[in-house]
Amino acid sequence: MAFAFRYQPLKGLYMLGSILVLLFIRLPVWTILGLVPSWRPLPTWSLGRSLIVQAFQAYVAILYNTAIDTPSRPPENAPDARASPGEKVVYHFHGGAFIMGSASPSDPGSKTCFTGYMEHFPNNPRVFGLEYRLTRGHPLGRANPFPSALIDAIAGYRYLVQDVGFEPQNILLSGDSAGGNLAFVLAYYLATYKLPNLPNAGGLLILSPTVDWANTHKGAQSSMVRHSRTDYVGPILNSGYTRDALVGDLPAEAASSVWISPASLKMKVSTGMFSQIPRTCIVVGGEEMTLDPVVTLRDRLQADMGKEAVTYIEAVDCTHDFLMMGWHEPERTNVLREVAVWVEKLWSSA
Repeated sequence: MAFAFRYQPLKGLYMLGSILVLLFIRLPVWTILGLVPSWRPLPTWSLGRSLIVQAFQAYVAILYNTAIDTPSRPPENAPDARASPGEKVVYHFHGGAFIMGSASPSDPGSKTCFTGYMEHFPNNPRVFGLEYRLTRGHPLGRANPFPSALIDAIAGYRYLVQDVGFEPQNILLSGDSAGGNLAFVLAYYLATYKLPNLPNAGGLLILSPTVDWANTHKGAQSSMVRHSRTDYVGPILNSGYTRDALVGDLPAEAASSVWISPASLKMKVSTGMFSQIPRTCIVVGGEEMTLDPVVTLRDRLQADMGKEAVTYIEAVDCTHDFLMMGWHEPERTNVLREVAVWVEKLWSSA
């Protein structure tokens, strides 16, 4: 069970023991073994990158055995300056498994993401990050199941279009990890219901999207197994915590619906259901545990939208959400430049 050591004194004892083992046993052993490239999680990685990823694996495991602290979200003023004619905006949803993370520039991942966008994207666009409601489930108490985050995403989109005055074709929906899931689901919602006052956005950019919370891509040859040494999301997916928190009181099979797991192998797929999604760019790391679901989603989109409407970038040797990590160079910068070319083409045709 996730968060088995959430209560004191077990929480403190477990964390102390885990940290001591990490510092004085695991890190020294990893360092010695890592001196031989073939003994690293990936032989092409540097020793430094290997140690960072292994330490992050340990951190996530400790987190999911103790507790998730809800981030502090100090109130920030929403941008109230009216959009100029033709002005572009990136509407971004942060990652964090729907249970943590923040859109605040003080959040390390969001800061790295926004800095990368502003450094590389053409015309220095505005970036609007949404603090959507985070979900919570058993054993930490239920709060904000689906569709809470989607409702917030729709409200934010309406704000940009009707209050700030951005033309929908000048809005780029963006998200990383769980936020990539949310960005996709928002685009799918707008495409499905065709609200007269809220036309769909001009484009969709999803970075390492987590699109199979039902965790249906399994088996010895799956990326969940193949890449277990080169990624850190195992406890997040295998615990089922986010899945159960999102489903809430809905039937269990809701976890495989398009609204929660658009790449689920158990989802009912109909021809053309994704045909109205805006032009899409998908970025994923080649060493991600959730690579297989991303490929499944890519194939579904290309089948309905055509290959020319779906740009797919798989970065070799990269782990989950690598664009949020400043140390993941030179891949991060190289991919941002590639994405910027796609963005420029997208916006030049808007």
